[in-house]
Amino acid sequence: MKQVSLFSLFIFSILTGSLQAQNDQSKLIKSGPMVGYSDAYEVALWLQSKEEANIQFAYWPVGEPENNFTTDRFKTLAKDSFIITVIAKDLKPGTVYEYLLLINGFQVIDELKQQTFITQPLWEHRFDPPSFRIALGSCNYIDQEAYDKPGKPYGAGYEIFESMSRRSPQLMLWLGDNTYLRAKEWNSESASIRRYAHTRAIPELQEFLAKTHHYAIWDDHDYGPNDATFSFFHKDKTKKVFNLFWPNPGSGNSYLGGTSYSFQWNDVDFFMLDDRWFRTAQYNKGYSQMLGKGQIDWLIDGLKTSRAKFKVIACGSQILNSAKVFENYANYDEREYLLRRLEEEEIKGVVFVTGDRHHAELSKVVLKNGNSLYDFTVSPLTAGVSSVAKKEKNENRVESSLVTQRNFGEISVTGKKNDRKLKLSLFNSKGEEVWKQELKATDFGYEEIAKEDPSVKPSENAPAVEEKIPLKSEEETEPSKSEEKMEEIKKD
Repeated sequence: MKQVSLFSLFIFSILTGSLQAQNDQSKLIKSGPMVGYSDAYEVALWLQSKEEANIQFAYWPVGEPENNFTTDRFKTLAKDSFIITVIAKDLKPGTVYEYLLLINGFQVIDELKQQTFITQPLWEHRFDPPSFRIALGSCNYIDQEAYDKPGKPYGAGYEIFESMSRRSPQLMLWLGDNTYLRAKEWNSESASIRRYAHTRAIPELQEFLAKTHHYAIWDDHDYGPNDATFSFFHKDKTKKVFNLFWPNPGSGNSYLGGTSYSFQWNDVDFFMLDDRWFRTAQYNKGYSQMLGKGQIDWLIDGLKTSRAKFKVIACGSQILNSAKVFENYANYDEREYLLRRLEEEEIKGVVFVTGDRHHAELSKVVLKNGNSLYDFTVSPLTAGVSSVAKKEKNENRVESSLVTQRNFGEISVTGKKNDRKLKLSLFNSKGEEVWKQELKATDFGYEEIAKEDPSVKPSENAPAVEEKIPLKSEEETEPSKSEEKMEEIKKD
């Protein structure tokens, strides 16, 4: 990380080429920039260019453009499909940053795109954890006529990403089928990359990518063929492509394999599962599994050692839907083992977030020990909608939670440390809320709220990182310090 002057950067651009040359650099962007994982001290920044280019990012705390830094400069290469992930290092915890992209030494300024990222605060033993919001979605089909099967287009409603961007969540969980590999594409690394790149590049998605932290898992359509299992021969290729396009904080390990990982955001722990790498067929005879014992044991160990009140577990397939249809976990012998282990270890505060089914709903299971589990299914984003769930017998569905239209979800985490709450919401493509439900700690089996910890300071002392910078409305006329600084640069 190097501290530089934005004015110096601009002067450098003037000395080495024209303003038109700066504008020309933006034509080299295929998609992005996208903000990946965030920690207290570093953030991942992702970009795909159309050809070889030198990439660098400048960034500064909001309102302090004079206090800016740059990443090292990296070159996008053909062998990586001109994709680069750059890590902004040595950041200040609990801070909202603005950033800009430099290509071949020139600033790329997009006045229509808000580009921000945030670092996580050091809240423990200091103040109440900040409130934050998580966006959710799955099943994202972007039409591509030359390669789609004939007939009515399957994807539509891409404006949903603009609606999601306007709500400014801190992070987005992509719950699988984030792109759809079509027939034979899953056998080819280059064809898979072409499909991913087409999906990633739609205009409606770009601002959402640029200002929200993105985390992803996969399901069958970004893993391989429809309903693919562990025997899919080319899964190493598709895993390579998945990791190329998603700057997650991890992707399996020597023990697990697959793409599983975990991370923490404020006081919530997230476990991102791989429901394909170890999945067997739904055998008539023999033991059938979706996650594999090793992955379940890893999950249980992580949940048992977690100090978080709420634990969010992301999985591409539904977990708690009782109907033995399609690829629901109810079809697999292994499901009993996972639920039994959650009960045996007295693990509370679990919310599964799932996709796949082309409808949305909330399912609930109460274990024998009285602890409750929830499964928040959110689907589809832009793929086709299914109404089959209206007839299937999901005995665990929460009343009135079924939504059969294109949608995205949101989980809001609010409240003081000892009184945290979750608000689960569903929104249509226009961003209108169509369903909501609040869950308190007692809804999961926790006892009534304990007395507040006297060592914890009031939450108003927390840094205000939970609210992202709102989009500028037409009524707003007073420029920010950053805007004033950028205007000075442009005039000079």
